[in-house]
Amino acid sequence: MDLQPLLLWLGLALVGLGVTGGGVLAFGELRVRSLRKARFQDPATPRIEPPRGEVRILGQVTASVRRLGQQAAISDPSKVSDVRMRLIRAGFFNREAAIYYLGARAAALALATLGTIVMLPFALKPGHGMAPVALAAILALVALMGPDRVLAMRQKDREREYADGFPDLLDLLVASVEAGLSLDAAVGRVTDELVRRYPRLTIHLRMLTLELRAGKSRKDAWTAFADRLGIDDARAFATMLRQAEDMGTSLGETLTVFSQDMRQKRMLRAEEKALALPVKLTVPLILFIFPCLLGVLMLPAIFRLMQVFH
Repeated sequence: MDLQPLLLWLGLALVGLGVTGGGVLAFGELRVRSLRKARFQDPATPRIEPPRGEVRILGQVTASVRRLGQQAAISDPSKVSDVRMRLIRAGFFNREAAIYYLGARAAALALATLGTIVMLPFALKPGHGMAPVALAAILALVALMGPDRVLAMRQKDREREYADGFPDLLDLLVASVEAGLSLDAAVGRVTDELVRRYPRLTIHLRMLTLELRAGKSRKDAWTAFADRLGIDDARAFATMLRQAEDMGTSLGETLTVFSQDMRQKRMLRAEEKALALPVKLTVPLILFIFPCLLGVLMLPAIFRLMQVFH
């Protein structure tokens, strides 16, 4: 019996498992949490639970990933704090998010290694070409760069929202402070106003409010807030508040000047994107629009020349 087709299909199955395993795990976890969240938000709704078989399989996979993550964290504990900060900036606030992330990376590397071992006999034989090598390279690339790339894309998307909402946050803070509220009370008021427009930013504002209520100093709380957001505007704002508190300057005037500066920066970013648009449109114009125009202009002349020469 020829085992080569069986091994080839096994390699393809490992590739599909390595690519889609993380997505299936995340989808199942989000589905379970959404059902439970809907039940807790509205007590009048009937109790809905996911199927037991789905919960059992998801629990086994999650437990396996968690064990792998714990082993990775123990072997290299210096990376846990950095990974946890990256996950917080990407929107994962669970304390064990770093463990699951490290476990998912370890599982992806294990699947990539197994797939490469399966593809190795096909790569050594001369009759199969470069397809097994390319397949193993794609699997290794997805396993090595896939989790980091997804996390970076999610973090970039949230940082874009934070940068867009930060000038509005400062404007509302200025209005609240000038109306007579303290800075801590103004943060709570601004959080209620921004919850519909910038829901992800308000999560960090609520965390800031909880830290201030727990007794954390204002300088440390705003510095931690800026670290969680990961944008330069928040770091500059935290530095400005620390300097204003140390020097005893007026908080309202400081917020007004900083708000105007942030508004000008947002306008400059918009102008920069508008000026970069013609350069970005050059490639689509050359590839798609210019050939169509050339065809419309040249085809009648070519047809006329063909009639004349015939």
